[in-house]
Amino acid sequence: MRRVFLVFFILMILSVILSIASNITPSVITKALNSKEVQFAVFLSLKSALVATILALIVGVPTAYTLARSNFALKELVDSLVDLPVVLPPLISGFGLLLFFGDTPIGKFISSYINVIFTPLGIIVAQFFIATPFVIRTVRAVFENIDPKYELVAMNLGASKTECFFNIVLPMARKGILAGAILAWARCMGEFGATLMLAGATRMRTETLPIAVYLNISIGNINLALAISLIMLTIAVLTIASIKIIVGGFNVGNIRG
Repeated sequence: MRRVFLVFFILMILSVILSIASNITPSVITKALNSKEVQFAVFLSLKSALVATILALIVGVPTAYTLARSNFALKELVDSLVDLPVVLPPLISGFGLLLFFGDTPIGKFISSYINVIFTPLGIIVAQFFIATPFVIRTVRAVFENIDPKYELVAMNLGASKTECFFNIVLPMARKGILAGAILAWARCMGEFGATLMLAGATRMRTETLPIAVYLNISIGNINLALAISLIMLTIAVLTIASIKIIVGGFNVGNIRG
């Protein structure tokens, strides 16, 4: 009986994939790949996702280590807040970021030096906000599965906490960190709601791949929207394959370095 539900869900996923792939001809794909709009969207998506992922790693890895190794007041509250961008609808996250940079004193101060709203930088900020929790959750699971005794032994031999972190913990957690980076990058590539609210949907300026799908559907250019959807579907498949190959069948819920 349990296999029936598995088969049902797999068939549902395959139906979605086939619904996109079966409506595209080779000529449509060729035309899309030669389109300056699609090329711009691909380049902008890759560039912004890469920058946002790097920033997510810079913030997420130390945060994950702190949550995995430290006990402090209000830890459960902090832990819940870290999860909030995952649970919160991206559209609401983007709206909140828009209000922050547009209405609050701190946001206005930042915007007076760096323009974030309705700019490509806004894409990176939105992607960073949405993707960082994925890094934190994935890497934290890795750190929690690394025995603290390794660090204690190293400190007894004279190593500092910083040296233990960089020379022992990080090398042992490298596969999990890579998995977190891949997941965050994939989430950045697919980010739409927060990007739409904060960066807008301006053709050839803030047009990432999801925004390009939205813009082309809105004007009835279904063929180009389908071609871009196929590109994103291909990226998703390659992302999953990369995780399986590089990390070796890693499981988000039980990661070991």
